[in-house]
Amino acid sequence: MPPTPLVRTRINGQSVEIAAPAERILLDLLREDLNLTGTKRGCDLGTCGCCTVLIDGRPTLSCLTLAHGASGREVTTIEGLSPASGLSPVQRAFVEHGATQCGFCTPGFIVSATALLRDHPHPTRDEVVEAIAGNLCRCTGYTKIIEAILAASAGA
Repeated sequence: MPPTPLVRTRINGQSVEIAAPAERILLDLLREDLNLTGTKRGCDLGTCGCCTVLIDGRPTLSCLTLAHGASGREVTTIEGLSPASGLSPVQRAFVEHGATQCGFCTPGFIVSATALLRDHPHPTRDEVVEAIAGNLCRCTGYTKIIEAILAASAGA
């Protein structure tokens, strides 16, 4: 039997080299192999956005991405967005604006919002809505989520 191939990537700024079967999805590699449990397992179909991570800065559904697809790339999870000093501006805005209820979808929203604000520091409400369209929440009704993202963009 041939050896299990290695995934060689950077995750949250750290070089990672880990054996993974060809069919292993990135979500399982993150949660089960690397204990990065902030990325959530939701639908496993790519429809809820709970598993959103950044790959080379772009929001990507880790439940639909093979782990080997991250080889040679930069992966950032919700854990990688928090500075050593505490919360990122987006995370802080989510807390301050009550944009979380059960919190299950929150990591995916924060990852998507972070990418949006990096590329468009002062988005319109419509741009925020479009950027988070792939993330579903069953609790909040989205109003506070959108308000938090807009507040983070304003530096509030």
